[in-house]
Formats: sequence, structure tokens, C-alpha cells
Amino acid sequence: MFWNKWTVGAAVAAMALATAACGGERAARTSKAGEAAAVPVQVAKVTEESIPDEYEASGTVRARTTSVLSARVMGYIREVRVQAGDAVRAGQVVAVLEAKEVESAVRQAEASRAEARSATPEVNNAIVAARAQLDLANSTHKRMQSLFDQKSITPQEMDEATARQRMAQANFEMARAKMSQLEQKIRQADEAVAQAELMKGYTQLAAPFAGMVIERKAEPGMLASPGMPILVVEQAGNYRLEAAVEESRLSSIRPGMAVRVEVESLGKSVDARVEEIVPALDAGSRTFTVKIGLPGGMLRSGMFGRARFAGGHSQALTIPLAALVEMGQVRKVYVVQGGVARGRLVTTGTVHGGRIAVLSGLSAGEAVAAPAPVGLVDGGKVEVRQ
Repeated sequence: MFWNKWTVGAAVAAMALATAACGGERAARTSKAGEAAAVPVQVAKVTEESIPDEYEASGTVRARTTSVLSARVMGYIREVRVQAGDAVRAGQVVAVLEAKEVESAVRQAEASRAEARSATPEVNNAIVAARAQLDLANSTHKRMQSLFDQKSITPQEMDEATARQRMAQANFEMARAKMSQLEQKIRQADEAVAQAELMKGYTQLAAPFAGMVIERKAEPGMLASPGMPILVVEQAGNYRLEAAVEESRLSSIRPGMAVRVEVESLGKSVDARVEEIVPALDAGSRTFTVKIGLPGGMLRSGMFGRARFAGGHSQALTIPLAALVEMGQVRKVYVVQGGVARGRLVTTGTVHGGRIAVLSGLSAGEAVAAPAPVGLVDGGKVEVRQ
């Protein structure tokens, strides 16, 4: 087939029209996409206002009272009746040791005491008999003395009566001495039994107060020696936040001072008071430890907390909390100007009533996207809405 020049010209014209039409459609789509890229935002002004001047210190929740239950005698561990996390009552037996030497000492002490007590009736009878002999000797001596004064008996008979009196007195004193010795022996036996019972009591470890087991350090079958830790128990409902306070801030903090404490894992804050300021400085961090009393509840040792100490008021720039965008340790906001959002890094301070202080990165009167919508990027077009 042969094409004439008119046919070829028509074909070229048709292709040109088609290309122009496609180009127009692409341009239209690009234009519409550009219009769709404008993100609707609400803005808030950066304002300067008077806010409470607060100092924040982080710390760790600790139990006010913690007890390490350790073995006090040598012996194998027979039982450990609790696990870490278990609640315990005051006086509850939580571990038992097997100490055969202690049990043997108890039996021996009880046997010695029983033997001493069994001799008491015999010694009492000896005292009674010696008393009777002494009374008789005294009466006889009295009569013999009267007869001797009347010259009715010889000096030898008088001497014999005196000797019998003295012998009876000596026998009586000896019987009483035996009773004293026996009583001393019984007292010593009682003390030995008490000591043995005390040592036997050491084979049972009891919780010193109501609380919670926070660590189990030994298992049944292990040989425990005196001083070996077996369990660690902390007192329930009695916690403090131990916060590290900078050396330069210590002069503004005093015992009894009101503090706001936030425990991160619980997601709430509580009113508390400073109970103690440890006078020793940590040379490495240049901080002092401030102990803040906390109410009970769901607190546990090791939780992370922040303490906020009040210190008057100061002027500061603030923005809504919703304007912040957090990326790890970095915080930024989007400043809106001329229909464009510009990301800007900021340094922030304390939070007050839904607004946060801005220490650097913004100027008063600037507008920031609040809240910052998802998908907003640096340099992106925005449409400000009321």
C-alpha cells in the first residue's frame, strides 16, 4: 500500500493532538496533587508568661525499711517457703534450717536440768533432818549448861554436849550449802536450756514485719553458715524516692518541703514531702541524695521517679504540649509561616497546665502547629484552619 502526502500529514496531526492531550492530563494531575499536599493544621502562638520556677531531680523508689534475713547457725537449708514477690506477714516463718547439733544441745540441756531438779527432794530432806538434829543439839546443850552451872555434870560432859551442838550446826550449814549449790545448778541448767532453745529458734527464719520478698538468695539443700543471706524482705506501704539533687540546688531544699513526685511506670503524680537530706556529697556526680516520703499503693522498689521542687516564679516562653514532636531524645515543633511548616529543634522546661516552657529555639509571637498532624514534614505546605 502506498501512502499519499495527505494521509501522512493527517496521521502526524492526530499523533500531535494525542500527545498534547496526554500532557494536559499529566499537568492537571500534577496540579491537583500539589493542591492535595497542603496539610490542614491548627496553630498556637508562642506566648510569654509567668510560670512556677521548678527544679526537677530524678531518682529511684526505695523501701524505707529493708531487712536481709541471714542464717545465724550452721546447718543445711531444709525449706525456703516463699518466692520473690510473695507477700509475708510479720512473724511468718519463711525458711527453716536443719541443725542437728543445735537439737542435740537442746536435749542435753533439758536432761541436765531434769537431773538437777530430781535431786531437790533429797537435799530438802537432808536439810530437814539436819535442822532437827541441830534443834536437839541446842536443847541438849542448854540443859547441860544448866546442869554444869549447878556442878551436876563434869566439864567433859559439858564439852561433849558443846561438840555435838557444833557438829549439828555444821551439818545443817552443809545441807543448806548443798541446796544453794543445787539451786545454782538448776539456774545454770535453765540458762543452758534457754540458750539451746534460742539457738533452736535461729533455725527458723521469720519475717520481721509485714511486707514483700524482693529477693531469694538461697535454695533448699545448700549449707548455710552464720551471716549467709537467704531472703531480702522490704516493708510494705512504706516507700521513699531517693532523688539526686545538684550541689548548687541544695540550699533551696529543706526537710518538710512540699514536693510533687511523678512515678513514670504508674503514670501519675503525688504530693509528698522531703524527709531527709543525706549530708554526704557524691564526689562523682556532685549531687546530694534527698529522701522524699511517698504514700503506699502500687509502689515497688526500683521504680523510676521525678521530683519537682518549687522555687518562686519566672517569665518563660510556652507552647501547648500537643505542639511537641518527640524523636528519641530530640524534641521539635513545626513553625508555620507563609503557608509552609518548618521543623525547628527546641529545648524544653517544665510542664504547667497543658503547656510546656521553651528554653530555646522559638521566639514570642511565632505560630506553631498544635497539634502537629501526622505526616507533616519540614517544608511542607499547610492550610491554617481555626
